[in-house]
Amino acid sequence: MILEGIVTTLDRAGTLNIAPMGPKVDPAMRRFVLRPFQTSTTYRNLKAQGEGVLHVTDDVLLLAQTAVGRPVDPMTRPAEVVRGRVLVDACRYYEFRVVELDDREPRTTLVVEVVAQGRQRDFFGWNRGKHAVLEAAILATRTSLLPLEEIQAEFRKLAPLVEKTGGADEHTAFTLLNDYVNAVGVAASREGGLDSDDRQP
Repeated sequence: MILEGIVTTLDRAGTLNIAPMGPKVDPAMRRFVLRPFQTSTTYRNLKAQGEGVLHVTDDVLLLAQTAVGRPVDPMTRPAEVVRGRVLVDACRYYEFRVVELDDREPRTTLVVEVVAQGRQRDFFGWNRGKHAVLEAAILATRTSLLPLEEIQAEFRKLAPLVEKTGGADEHTAFTLLNDYVNAVGVAASREGGLDSDDRQP
């Protein structure tokens, strides 16, 4: 099963990176598998440091911002066991260490082991608007992999769901993602091809 969440990692200098990730998990959440691209900061940090924190959250605005590389500065605190940071507003978090790393392919496979976990607040829940933003965020990270027209068509299908059921954060997040995809389209038309930056943090 894939669990959509947010992963925080640190580099050697202690600089925080926040990235949306969809690890393959089992219900016990003792181990899970991450598959970041080798072009990503998440990959570089985990290869160098071997530790991080996975967060379960209903904050789709933060997810959208980090998906397209927008600067964010959420409140964090030190992790309890690993060298890392915990998002204060996340619902649950799982501190982990890498136990297996296979980077023979561009998309690395990292098996990680949970060494500490916690619950910070109730999960508000998801509605169709939040789900639509999540789908839009995933699409926005695929501009180098999928035809732009296909992505824009999907955005047009998702827009009414946000309009009808989303709150202020969902509307802001969807607009941010839509603007990003449209900007990629403008850049592509000027340069004769899509931006090759895969926006994998």
